[in-house]
Amino acid sequence: MPAVTKVLVVGGGLAGAATAVLLAQEGVAVDLVELKPDVAAIGSGITLQGNALRELRRLGVWPRAEAAGYPFDCLGLCAPDGTLLAEIPDVRSGGPDLPASMGMPRPALARILLDRVRETGVKIRFGDTVTRLDQDGSGVGVALASGTAGRYDLVVGADGIHSAIRGMIGIDVTPQPIGMGIWRAFGPRPASITHTDLCYGGPSYIAGYTPTGPDSLYAFVVEDFRDHSGLTPPERLATLRRLAAAYHGPWDEIRSTLDDASRVNYTRFETHVVPKPWHRGRVVLVGDAAHSCPPTLAQGGAQALEDAAVLAELLLSRDGVDDDLWAEFTARRHDRAKTVVEASNRIGRWLLDHEQGDVPGLVRRIGDLVSQPA
Repeated sequence: MPAVTKVLVVGGGLAGAATAVLLAQEGVAVDLVELKPDVAAIGSGITLQGNALRELRRLGVWPRAEAAGYPFDCLGLCAPDGTLLAEIPDVRSGGPDLPASMGMPRPALARILLDRVRETGVKIRFGDTVTRLDQDGSGVGVALASGTAGRYDLVVGADGIHSAIRGMIGIDVTPQPIGMGIWRAFGPRPASITHTDLCYGGPSYIAGYTPTGPDSLYAFVVEDFRDHSGLTPPERLATLRRLAAAYHGPWDEIRSTLDDASRVNYTRFETHVVPKPWHRGRVVLVGDAAHSCPPTLAQGGAQALEDAAVLAELLLSRDGVDDDLWAEFTARRHDRAKTVVEASNRIGRWLLDHEQGDVPGLVRRIGDLVSQPA
């Protein structure tokens, strides 16, 4: 018998959806609340490493994800003039029968996961969130903004980098900016682009692109963080095109197709790791609520999915929510996620300091680490 019979998941992103699916498909009654009215309506693209694809297979959505994405097995490094300097084989961290990496539209991944959430019988409430938690030794009383209430064996805080649940359980950790911001845009894929290329140098720290499907890609430029909140959508597009003008090769074709201002967004890089443990009583944090990092290693999504997989495995295999369960969850997730976060931040620091760090070596070490199932 699983350790829990009724669980509330707060947040419908990768970590929350995965946790809900893994528990519900084994008979646990799961409610999921998500503050946004539609989590599948926003976003450009996402890169998923092999260890993330391994978890998508565990969730039963790998065939759908594969059909919606673009798999590849290497990373290109380019000069600003478009010269290809190196192609580095990616570690197949999900195993030899899965691609090393895959790009896909982030909204498509969100839709696939939410469809799977519904298939497993999870009750979803969009536009709602938790306003109060009251714990005792056997469960958690929950009040929602909609005025409804319930009682659960466990609450999973998967509500993102600026998690409200984190504060509600007394964890005073605030993600810190690292000094960089990223422009992202979604557009058509030139036929010549078959994997991620990263261009270092020029006026920006990184200019790159990732294929996300047969006909699509997302392009990105990383710069010193600036407050662009006052820019109109057309001004945002013009800023991205201006920064991208310093990069050539495939960028010349990409830049000419970036014409939809509504598909351009800008965010700053932030980072944090909640010190262990990630739970307080019967409320636990997963995904970006527990740890976040810049996307320099493209491991954020994978680490969120791994959190969900380990948590669900333990809840389904144990008789109760006890100290032994939390000790194993902490042992299997904290240090691994922290290592990934620190490595991602190290690459960011090398760029900020204009230091020639061993990026390929660091990428391979993290690839070797995450090749071992969490």
